[in-house]
Amino acid sequence: MTTQPPVTVSTFVQRLSPTPRGARLARHLALNQLHAWGVPHGSDASDTVAVIVAELAANAVTHGRVPGRDFELRLSLVTGSVRVEVTDTRTGPRPPGPGAVRQPEVLADSGRGLVLVEAMADRWEVLDREPLGKTVRAEVDVRAGHPFSK
Repeated sequence: MTTQPPVTVSTFVQRLSPTPRGARLARHLALNQLHAWGVPHGSDASDTVAVIVAELAANAVTHGRVPGRDFELRLSLVTGSVRVEVTDTRTGPRPPGPGAVRQPEVLADSGRGLVLVEAMADRWEVLDREPLGKTVRAEVDVRAGHPFSK
């Protein structure tokens, strides 16, 4: 028996400036969009997506910034989950993927973003973007009983 791929119910896409303000706006837009889709503020799924969006947007601004090029936030409400994608246009080394993220030193000022994504997302991956850049995609399962859950 083959499994069917998730069916996308709704999609939200926004390009944002690669600045700290753009990263903060990404989180706020994500929370408002989830609420509009019926995933309420303060729910486990909403809180988890908020952290993931904040971390991935901060990474795009800090490590993926290319002057004059925006980063993109894409949210998809698919059957059973919320998919978060943050894309930047920077070429060069890709961030580590699932299972390859290293714990930062105890007193390090940075290095916890992908550790949090790995801990909180149900699934995640790093994808090449054509022609330039990369996308980090993370999925958060929506609890049973939600109208969009399986």
